[in-house]
Amino acid sequence: MSTDVQDQPLWKPGKALLEQSNLRKYMDWLFVKKGLYFRSYHDLWEWSVTDLEDFWESLWQYFNIKSHDLYLEVLQKTLSGMIGTKWFSRAKLNYAEHIFRNKTKDRPAIIFQSEQAELREISWETLEAEVAAVATWLKQRGVRSGDRVAGVLPNIPQAVVAFLATNAVGAVWSSCSPDFGKAAITERFSQIEPKVLFIADGYTYNGKTHDMTSFAQELSAALPSVKDTVLVTNIHSEARPERFTAWEDILHLQHFGIDFEPVPFDHPIWILYSSGTTAQPKAITHSVGGCLIEHMKALMLHQNVKPGDRYFWYSTTGWMMWNYALGSMLCGTTLVMYDGAPAYPSSQVLWTLAEKAKITHFGSGAAYFIASMKSGVSITSERLNHLETIGSTGSPLPPDVYEWIYKQVKKDVWLISLSGGTDVCSAFVGGCPILPVYAGEIQCRMLGCRIEAYDDHGKPVLDELGEMVITQPMPSMPIYFWNDPDDERYLSSYFDVYPNVWRHGDWIKITSRKSVIIYGRSDATLNRGGVRIGTAEIYRAVESIPDVKDSLAVYLEKENGEGTISLFVVLTKDKTLTEELKSQIKNALRTQYSPRHVPDTIEQVNDIPYTINGKKMEAPMKRILMGQDPAKVINIDTMRNPESLKAFV
Repeated sequence: MSTDVQDQPLWKPGKALLEQSNLRKYMDWLFVKKGLYFRSYHDLWEWSVTDLEDFWESLWQYFNIKSHDLYLEVLQKTLSGMIGTKWFSRAKLNYAEHIFRNKTKDRPAIIFQSEQAELREISWETLEAEVAAVATWLKQRGVRSGDRVAGVLPNIPQAVVAFLATNAVGAVWSSCSPDFGKAAITERFSQIEPKVLFIADGYTYNGKTHDMTSFAQELSAALPSVKDTVLVTNIHSEARPERFTAWEDILHLQHFGIDFEPVPFDHPIWILYSSGTTAQPKAITHSVGGCLIEHMKALMLHQNVKPGDRYFWYSTTGWMMWNYALGSMLCGTTLVMYDGAPAYPSSQVLWTLAEKAKITHFGSGAAYFIASMKSGVSITSERLNHLETIGSTGSPLPPDVYEWIYKQVKKDVWLISLSGGTDVCSAFVGGCPILPVYAGEIQCRMLGCRIEAYDDHGKPVLDELGEMVITQPMPSMPIYFWNDPDDERYLSSYFDVYPNVWRHGDWIKITSRKSVIIYGRSDATLNRGGVRIGTAEIYRAVESIPDVKDSLAVYLEKENGEGTISLFVVLTKDKTLTEELKSQIKNALRTQYSPRHVPDTIEQVNDIPYTINGKKMEAPMKRILMGQDPAKVINIDTMRNPESLKAFV
């Protein structure tokens, strides 16, 4: 197998970051206030995952978190493992209140652009007035602390307003992207029984407008718990159901400012959903306090987000990165939002937005950066002089894309690859402003996240491939799954392999310099002669071939303990899979990695199955190819491209 560890960094922090980053200031604060001195980031990390109570309490103090009641204890562990861990008992706080602590006349709260709307700014004054009006209306309609409020909204400012108003009154938010099918949305929301539904009249994507007014009526009727449905104007549809409340009417309500409802630290803030590629999607419920302190830590310390910065992450309201990006407002940023396709009307659209909106932190899924590289996007770094960081997540970012960003986008940008999940609404591994960036590597394990790579015997290993596990609790781990009273689904999701140890399902290597390389999902890991191979390695080599547009690798076990690797490839326009191209693919894998990486079969398909959130459906395809009933393996409403299944079923 070829070595993954790079000799030379692509980027090193300059003097300003080393001395003035938020992380350095926090380390200096620990020395002055606590008498704690750390020579390196890794020493700081070791303390953060060993002295959990002292670490998380220091963040509470450093970020000056406002609580309406004093906490009694920082941490109460349970005897049975991580589930049920209590943080900052008796504290009462509000997430939205912390966002509005940053309101100012000096800069906008939100900058928004869409396929159909030009760039515009929304002031803090306007945001506060709209949130106050919606919160007032929610209380008038009987929404109380703990009630659920659901949204089917594009990535538009009204979605942020609806969430902040919901949170302000102590209710629980849950949203789906409009491109989810009716069955997928109903399956999610019926679990949580929302009292109020906010739904857009339509959305525009890739130049095509989709009217949702009839869909809104069907969905509202399919959710008997919904007492009020609010139609949010987005495409100005002429069809308007009479029994729905108009968003504009709510905004005209008289109000007296926002009355923030303090709730316990472990009160639910929002319900996110697993991809639902197999069984019913898990309704993952997070806490107000856990997300508040985690987002402040991740964004301020690991991405160096500061007041006055402009933070953008390309996302939909159905992906946890929407919630995470919104958390940047806790840091005093202007949130930059874009609604529409990332490559319409051209693959330049988001890069142009970065220039026009003067974005400081630009983030997207790894697939977007791969597509930008392959499409030959032309970027002149002189126009991106406000850009300080580029963030990538969703899947492993190949080393050649790292190099492309430094050669073609901006040579002095800090590239932050991060990985976490809906499970914690944050990242486990990510950026560090005082460490270098190496191609293909994630800089560090994040503070407070005790990540290990376990071998087959459940022992931590260094510089070897292993199962990614988390061995200490984190405040933003789910408080529970909705409608899972005995935590059966919670336990089976993370704790069915190692007792009291969270198995995340990723295959990783922690390098000798403590950086992290992710190789793909461990449940889709390829096994050749006892040597485990991450799918990311396969894709890295195969998709570097110009004729290959996309690929999917699946390992199929046989009864005799052996198995085969099947590779499915999508080729560029008008190309067909010839023996010559097969040889080229095999040679690339053999020379870049090892003979073990060479697949047994290679087949051409029209498309690779993806979830709506842009993840390759490796494990479900494996189950289908091994003979399982597709109807039991996949909910097609959770797929971005269900027609792609034809080649596999």
